[in-house]
Amino acid sequence: MNTALTATYALTVLLLIATPGPVVALIVNTAAASGSRKAMFTAVGTNWASLVLIGAAAWIILTSAAIDKTWLNIMSLLGCLFIGHIAVGTLREALQAPAAAASNEAPNEVAKPGRGGLLQGFMVGISNPKDIIFFIAFFPQFIQITESFGKSMVVLSLLWVAIDFAVLSLYIFAIGKIASQRSNRVISLASGVALLLIAAGGLLYNLKELAA
Repeated sequence: MNTALTATYALTVLLLIATPGPVVALIVNTAAASGSRKAMFTAVGTNWASLVLIGAAAWIILTSAAIDKTWLNIMSLLGCLFIGHIAVGTLREALQAPAAAASNEAPNEVAKPGRGGLLQGFMVGISNPKDIIFFIAFFPQFIQITESFGKSMVVLSLLWVAIDFAVLSLYIFAIGKIASQRSNRVISLASGVALLLIAAGGLLYNLKELAA
């Protein structure tokens, strides 16, 4: 095994996952609004999406298929629209929470709106422009960590899963430690704004690329 290349891959994955993006924003928001258990299910969903993208990258390498840049931009554009939809819903719920509390709505209904979960985690992960670009364009560069293609794919996939769960679990644990009704609303607002900015930036970039 190529130890140096493996270490480089592990560091790259760590930085990619730890850097705030749509997945981290969704995990943080879900942990604050719906608790650690649902946040972990959301993390499983995002991880599932990553494995699907890894499979797509493996297929591209095996078949030597060329990815049309326009198609990639369109996929990223659709992903940004979905992330923007989640951002708007998150902000709406966070802004409506005080009014709901004032009208004597049950606390558990205010604190735990229907967001996150396995399916939404998968949808955000599969539509995350950052992950799409990484797996399709950057991931193949690490396929030579062993002499066997199959073994390399297993090692790369297991490293991704381990690092992904470790980092997202740390985020969930940290949010659980500071959780309170007031802090949860602030976290939801912050993550909603982050998701909206990511979606807007991705939309502008991909529209510019498509127009070029």
